[in-house]
Amino acid sequence: MTLMYESLALLAGFVLLYSLVARGVEQTWVSGPIVFTVFGLLIGPMGLDLLSFETERETLKTLAELTLALVLFTDAADADLGVLRRSARLPFRLLVIGLPLTIALGFLAGVLLTVKMSILEVALVATMLAPTDAALGKAVISNTAVPADVRQGLNVESGLNDGICVPILFIFLALAQDTGPGAVPWSHALALVAEEIGIGLAVGVVLTVLAVQLLGYAGRHQWLTPTWLQIPVVALALTCFATAQSLGGSGFIASFAGGLLFGGLARQHKEMLLRAAEGTGDTFALITWVIFGSAVIGQALGYFSWRLLLYAALSLTLIRMLPVFLSLIGSGLNAESKLFIGWFGPRGLASIVFGVIVVNANLPNTHAMAVVVVFTVILSILAHGITANPWARAYGKRMRLPQPE
Repeated sequence: MTLMYESLALLAGFVLLYSLVARGVEQTWVSGPIVFTVFGLLIGPMGLDLLSFETERETLKTLAELTLALVLFTDAADADLGVLRRSARLPFRLLVIGLPLTIALGFLAGVLLTVKMSILEVALVATMLAPTDAALGKAVISNTAVPADVRQGLNVESGLNDGICVPILFIFLALAQDTGPGAVPWSHALALVAEEIGIGLAVGVVLTVLAVQLLGYAGRHQWLTPTWLQIPVVALALTCFATAQSLGGSGFIASFAGGLLFGGLARQHKEMLLRAAEGTGDTFALITWVIFGSAVIGQALGYFSWRLLLYAALSLTLIRMLPVFLSLIGSGLNAESKLFIGWFGPRGLASIVFGVIVVNANLPNTHAMAVVVVFTVILSILAHGITANPWARAYGKRMRLPQPE
């Protein structure tokens, strides 16, 4: 019990200290995830061995799932679907063309590298590494030097692609588990996935409609207070997730669907309601990064492989950037803009949670799959964190210059 309180004191104290200097840190090449991951390494088993969780794997799983549920809800609710409707050249192209191409190219690269995985396991890895992380890309998305349409396009893409990848991941996972003696027919496995998705959608829609109606009724009667306005979105996101999970559905689908619907139904007040929820989600995410640095990275290094590291590097470069470049042909953007958008597709929380889900499925090559995810995320938080502000400033400055005829 004493060790638990010591760990809690370390985490809470570090979050407090970081909150005091967050603005200054965000103006440098160092990002929050870098700081918290390094802190996790420092106080974890590879460092001072001060962070002690008796059930680190289960702790990471639970915290990561709840964090992703909240992030899925708030990102979907905050996504400007008007941008998606008005400007098909960026978010629509990135989601409808770029995302499937990224998964396909990631699958092809895995097969050609002959990493020690089955075909379906390679497909799972490609799906786990396809979604981008809005939090890791915050330095770019919030930098007003970057043209508004590029920032909005990246923001909408990162807000929606993780939710889109959830059903794809579940389908591949069901097929990967549908092997060996005693396995259920693949059609039955896919039916179970469809049932999970259906239950998740139904739960997200029903609970969100009910919550928005109750919020509207409470608002008209002036029952809401500034203090309690910070609670509804967090509570609704977690209620959608937990209810769907308890009914045998996908809590992630419920959170994503609920967030999309909430953003549409409560559009006039959503900014005020989302602000506190985003802060809570950011705090959960940063603590997840600490546990990631402490509990996951050290174990992954024990399964180091040059092939897996090469795949991780390709995932951040060719596998992401080529599909984005191809999807933006005819969009009117210049070559640097296409490369800029392709490069700033950082991998983070969604990939970690997807990795945890797949690891808990106990597939034959679990360790190799986990190592690829870990290597990719580590490279991402370093490479994207270091390059975000310098390239964003330089790119924005060049875009403001008169373009040659």
